[in-house]
Amino acid sequence: MSKGKLRVERDGPVGRLVLDNPERRNAISAEMWLGIPRAIDEFNNDATVRVIVVRGEGTQAFAAGADISEFEKNRSSGDQVQAYEEATSAAHHAIEASPKPVIALIHGFCVGGGLAVALSCDLRYADVSARFAIPAARLGLGYGVHGTGRLVATVGHANAREIMFSARRYNADEALAMGLVNRVLPDAELDGYVQKCALELAENAPLTMAASKAVINALAEPSGDFSAAEAAVARCMKSEDYVEGRRAFMEKRKAQFKGK
Repeated sequence: MSKGKLRVERDGPVGRLVLDNPERRNAISAEMWLGIPRAIDEFNNDATVRVIVVRGEGTQAFAAGADISEFEKNRSSGDQVQAYEEATSAAHHAIEASPKPVIALIHGFCVGGGLAVALSCDLRYADVSARFAIPAARLGLGYGVHGTGRLVATVGHANAREIMFSARRYNADEALAMGLVNRVLPDAELDGYVQKCALELAENAPLTMAASKAVINALAEPSGDFSAAEAAVARCMKSEDYVEGRRAFMEKRKAQFKGK
């Protein structure tokens, strides 16, 4: 069982949501996913909080993805997959829909579900040691329309294809070059820079920032008929490859995918 938890902090006009699971590089447990909307709602209802910062505990990782050790228990059957996907979707939508600017402060590993959380934020600032990846193709996972849409809106089609097809790990400079992050700072300077940025944003007009966020989100949101894409994602989650992918991860071996 994961011992991860969420920590909610307030520092003047800055609210902080800390992904606190350092033993697993801040991997996000099912309980943590469920807690994110509640925490964001607390900040939304607190008029003294003008800006929200999301970060991982310590400097080793922002979040090394969803806690895969829970997948056999929480994400193996169809009903479990649906419930888990609803929880992660609610967390992402809560961050995206907050009327307040949300900054991802990224130290170290920002992988899979961790990167999805960062993509849900409005701004992403990383340290030089940051590393980024979406390893779905190595796990047999289907990556949903909404999350992929946020990725495409951020880095463009060409970069999104490489990220998703290769499942490779990118360093901070590569992430900056493709627009995955807004700025890269020396490791020791990141926290101070984000605090300075958050305080500057806190002095701006809240209604204007909320309106700008709503307009930008509407422009970035994918639209159209995604039924075929969603069916393809569902096939992944029901496949033998998905079972093989998560078991190979837990057994620390290379997965042997068969395409069925």
